[in-house]
Amino acid sequence: MKILANDGISMSGIDALTEAGFDVITTNVAQEQLVSFINKNKIVVLLVRSATTARKELIDACPGLKIIGRGGVGMDNIDVEYAREKGLSVINTPASSSSSVAELVFAHLFGGVRFLFDANRNMPLEGESNFKGLKKAYAKGIELRGKTLGIIGFGRIGQEVAKIALGIGMQVKATDKYIDKVDIPVKLFNGESIKVIIETLKFSEVIKTSDFITLHVPAQKNYVIGKKEIQMMKDGSAIVNASRGGVVDELALINALDDGKLAFACLDTFENEPKPEIKLLMHPKISLTPHIGAATLEAQDRIGLELAMQIKSILS
Repeated sequence: MKILANDGISMSGIDALTEAGFDVITTNVAQEQLVSFINKNKIVVLLVRSATTARKELIDACPGLKIIGRGGVGMDNIDVEYAREKGLSVINTPASSSSSVAELVFAHLFGGVRFLFDANRNMPLEGESNFKGLKKAYAKGIELRGKTLGIIGFGRIGQEVAKIALGIGMQVKATDKYIDKVDIPVKLFNGESIKVIIETLKFSEVIKTSDFITLHVPAQKNYVIGKKEIQMMKDGSAIVNASRGGVVDELALINALDDGKLAFACLDTFENEPKPEIKLLMHPKISLTPHIGAATLEAQDRIGLELAMQIKSILS
């Protein structure tokens, strides 16, 4: 049986599937040619990440498909319910990339409070001619220790973020529509761990009392953070979005950065991917990455192996 990993898969995943007797194809097929390729090559499993979509039209046009798999958490690029109604299995890997996304959040936060996103732009241009001026400009950084991190969405990734925050001495406040309380294990250097109990709070309380807000929610029809929510935030606070584009009102965000309401913002996802708004890309107070939350070697290995395990279980 043939598997098309259209957006790629780790070698560990390929090896696991090949050993189980599957033929894994990693050719990247253009979206408009995908239906033809799947049918011509008798593909039974389509694996995607964020680039390829699997909508109703593709599902209807490819009767030989048995499984659609998403290497990652969110499945907003797949018509999940429709696929399942048609008898397909739809799988994803919700646990595999949590640590990687959480670490990226803190890469952005550490860079944000020390102006690294701006210093890395200006040092190559002015480091030789204006070293003292740049030093003065970036000399008012703050520490994350002792500050409050507000986590919107307290699932697997939100909890991984909390572990790091607690480990560096931050206060954690979380909000979630479906979770009331979580025991967070914080691992120590000697392999032991301590448990910290975090009870979720009202959304408004988290927004109003946090120094930094990080979002870990699925795609939404409406903004989670819009103009109203930004006005509720503390002056000089900051926002991190490494979840999904469209959960933060980008126009309201830019206005809040321009008028000084927010100190900085960190974006890994955007409303208009793969062509983010130029005002975001050029803004001096925004730390930017191109949707790489799950893009570590370790996470991709875990994703590949988890997909392989699920495929073998379904088709065995």
